[in-house]
Amino acid sequence: MTPDELTQIVERANRKLADVEERIAEYRELTKPIPPSEAIGRVSRMDAINNRSVNEAALRQLEEEKSQLEKAMERMRDEKYGKCTRCGDDIPVGRLMLMPGASRCVRCA
Repeated sequence: MTPDELTQIVERANRKLADVEERIAEYRELTKPIPPSEAIGRVSRMDAINNRSVNEAALRQLEEEKSQLEKAMERMRDEKYGKCTRCGDDIPVGRLMLMPGASRCVRCA
């Protein structure tokens, strides 16, 4: 991987991390508990509870994605970035451009 490619990947990872953090904030707002004092019907409350559980699952997935991006950014500093953590082969640059948090090559993923 060339230094220019690494720079592009770092920039993409930073943009993606900012986007993920923004979406996490939105999902945290959506998963706040509904106070019982709020006057909504029983069916509407059940819908709200169901929607909340879906949003909580999406929030967990985004938090995992953020964690992977942060770990990838640490690997970028150690020059271990771009190497598969399982087999040690190079991860294709195209894969890293699309998924900056990828830690495995396509074969091992």
